[in-house]
Order: sequence, then structure tokens, then C-alpha cells
Amino acid sequence: MLKLAAAASATALTSAAQCNPSDWQVGISFKNREYTEQNASSPADCCSACQKTTAIKCTYWTYTDGSCWLKDNPDNPIPCKTCTSGGINPMPPTPAPTPKPPTPQAPTPSTIPPTPWDGKPAKVYIMMGQSNMLGEGRVFGATTNGTLEYAVKVEKKYPYLWDAKTNDWAVLDNTRNVFIMTSGNQTFEQAKLQHNETMRVGSSTPGGSYSSLGPEFGIASSLMQQDNVMLLKSCIGDRALGWDLLPPGTASWDFTDPTGKTYTYAGYHQSPMKWLKGTTPPPPPKWMAGEQYDGDTSNAQHILSNIIDFYPGVEKYEVAGFFWWQGDKDSRDLGLATRYEYNLVNLIKVLRKQFNAPNAPFVTASLGQTVKGSTSPDGLILDAMLNVDGTSGKYPEFKGNVAAVYTHPLSEGGSSGGHYGKDARTYMNVGEAMGAAMAKMTEAQ
Repeated sequence: MLKLAAAASATALTSAAQCNPSDWQVGISFKNREYTEQNASSPADCCSACQKTTAIKCTYWTYTDGSCWLKDNPDNPIPCKTCTSGGINPMPPTPAPTPKPPTPQAPTPSTIPPTPWDGKPAKVYIMMGQSNMLGEGRVFGATTNGTLEYAVKVEKKYPYLWDAKTNDWAVLDNTRNVFIMTSGNQTFEQAKLQHNETMRVGSSTPGGSYSSLGPEFGIASSLMQQDNVMLLKSCIGDRALGWDLLPPGTASWDFTDPTGKTYTYAGYHQSPMKWLKGTTPPPPPKWMAGEQYDGDTSNAQHILSNIIDFYPGVEKYEVAGFFWWQGDKDSRDLGLATRYEYNLVNLIKVLRKQFNAPNAPFVTASLGQTVKGSTSPDGLILDAMLNVDGTSGKYPEFKGNVAAVYTHPLSEGGSSGGHYGKDARTYMNVGEAMGAAMAKMTEAQ
């Protein structure tokens, strides 16, 4: 991956050479195990930190938006607009380039005929967040503990997903399942549409309509009594509320870290994510605060504006609620974690205004590994969610219309960063709790 001169290919490069920009990979992130993260002002600063650290083994690094990730190898490189990566001695030989993946094709439309429209508007529930909302729960594997198939067939969990009469996955014929995933792109692309069908897990063999799942099936279980439901998921992984998903109108702000350094964090449509207060920000990368928010909401609005193409026969809709499962990336930056409550309150208000749904209930779910009372950054995320819950009393306007789900008791283990070991039961349990919280609020309205 890293560009090596021919003369250096047989011998280790000097430390000085390793911190030379000509040896860096711009636009690449190394996604292997991340030993630790610390603040850095530039890629050179990050490279130097990797060379100097003695507390951990560090031979590679990735710099992005003021954060330096110290690593032990360059495995699993992925594109990252805001990242620069490099290494220190020893350097590996340059591997063959990874073939460009084929352009994804739009999913085959469901063969399940839609239920005739009864004239009632579709009740649309918008789902946003990052990778856990996206969905990493394993579906197939009848003998593998932790898969959805094992949970349903062996553990007899989630019986609403199985149709005993057909001996196959049940069709949730009152619920339309729509899911689009783009990286901040506000222009709707059919090929980015992951799902657009009547809700159903798929066939009983690998290669069915689902290979992994998020909380949507658990959510659907609590909304089955409603007519013409659409779960509209628009999100992608590795996004922070305080940066990529920052709502419009959010101003920049300052944060002083434990070392006494004060950083200015970007407001909506500013770049980079943060810089030392009083200094001139470096040239902005090809990404800006709120860019993922723009893409996710723009794609959702396109789908709603063309509702009949995504819910055949249905001509009207109302945004009935919002689901939010996110926070992992914010927990990796103390400044973002400290600001999470402010940004979450702002998000709720902006989403309701943007989708013309001033009374639509909002449900947020915490990170499964985080326990109440934690003082770590992920504990700040949990506290923020519990504070915005309408029962806390801190925000009177949220009483009866905002709920926070404490997910630690629902998790089957693992952490949000590791996608809970891809255990489908965690995603189902959290989804059921989120759906129940939504149903309780909608029934009370």
C-alpha cells in the first residue's frame, strides 16, 4: 500500500523519511485494530507520535480531523476522504492493488404483491445513525449460535418472523422496508438502494434478501398493529453526530481538553472537524460538518416525494416518528462526547422541522456496552440520551414525545465498535425495545 522508493524496498527507511509526505497514503484509513487515539495537529504530528510512543507498540498510524490513531499493521485499508495514513520501520513490500469492487446493483423488487391501498397515508418512521443502525447482525446459520436463524429456529425467539404454515420466513405485509446508504451524497442513486420491498427476512438459505440486519425487524414487531407502515432507513457507518451528522444551523464551539489545549470544533458546513483555537485552520478536506446529515435527509426526502415508487399504491404519507441509534464515533473524541447532549437536542428539533413533523416521537438507543454511572466518554453519551428522555424533566417540551432506550441489559455482549460480535439477538432486542417505546408514545398521542 505505502509508496516505497526502489532503494528503500530492501532496507528500512529512516525515521525522517517515514514522516515525509511523499511516503503517506492520502485518502486511506487503516481499519485494523486501533491501539489508542490521541489529539494531533497534522499527519506529521501523528507520525511523530507513533515513532515516540513507548507505552504501546505502534508501527502504523492514521490521522483524521485532529485525531491520531496508533496501530500495529496496515491491514484492511479503506477509502476515507479525511484520512492520511503512514507507517514507521519496518515497512512491508507494496501489495498488489485491490481490484475495484463492481458497482452495486439495485435490489430485485419484491415478488410479494403489495396489499391494496386502503386510502390511509403511510406512517413513515425514519431511521438514522451509524453502523449499528445500518445493521451487522448475522442472519443465516441454523446451527450457529448468535445468528437470527438459530435464534428463531432453535431458541424459538421472535416467533413473529416465522410462518409455521409455509415453514418459511413470515411476510410482514403491513410494513414496507426501504433502506438507502450513501456517503453524504445528496443526489439519489437507485444503485444505493439496499432494500425496497414488503418486509421479510428472506429465504431460508444464504443469499436471501437479508445477509445482515439492524434493529428494523424488532422495531417492526411493535408497529404491526398500525396500517401502512414504512420503515425508511437512511444511514451509513462510522459517522459522528458532532461532525458528519451535525444538524444545519449548529454554530462552532470551543472545548478545552485535559491537557489544557483549547480546540474550536466546526459548525455546520465548516471544515476540518477541529483545530487549535486561535490558529488558522488547515486547508479544508473534501468533507465538511453535516455532510452526512445532508445526504441522509436528502435521500429520505426523495423517497418521500416519490412515495408511490417505494410503497406501491400508496399516494400519501406522514412522518410518524424518528429512530436514532448512534454515538460510537462521538465517544472516541472527548470534545464530541461532551457536546453530545446539545447536539442531540438540536437534532431532534431540526429533524422535526425539516420533515414537517413537529409532534413526531423520537426514540434514541444507547451503546450496549455502556453502563449507567460510567464516567468515560461513552458514559457521557449515555447520560446525554437519558437527559433528553421526556421522563427526565430536563426538557419539558420532550415529555411524552422523546424516549431513550438503555440497551446494556439488552445486549448479548461485545461493544458497539465491534458491532456486538454481530449477534443478531442484540439487534433484535434493541429493535423491540425501540419499537415498544415508539408505540407507547404514538398510542398516547
